Amino acid sequence: MKGMGNDLIREARKRSQLTQAELATLAGTTQSAVARLEKGVTSPSFDDVIRMLRLMNLDLDFMLVARDDSDWIQASDRLPLSAQERLNRHTHLTTQLRALQRAGTKAGVHDRADNGAHDAA
Repeated sequence: MKGMGNDLIREARKRSQLTQAELATLAGTTQSAVARLEKGVTSPSFDDVIRMLRLMNLDLDFMLVARDDSDWIQASDRLPLSAQERLNRHTHLTTQLRALQRAGTKAGVHDRADNGAHDAA
């Protein structure tokens, strides 16, 4: 679990609003050990990740789903295009998306990502 386990523990600690020292106390280790773990100097086992998450009253859910390779299929379809053809395609799609955004704004429909910006103004 090198990398992912480290990131999960760091993210869980931050979500739990714990310092490294507080997590270390819960886990029966030192703050420096938690720091090394979060930096990826040491790699936790899967069981250690689960144990530490549970110490923070969190759990990890996994779900097996059918593989979706649609991104790879799209990328493969565009591999034969030259750099200029890709740029032209991107420019065309960007123009279309902006037109749709303007039409939605005129109709009173806001993009979820823009809501915060409009509300804050």
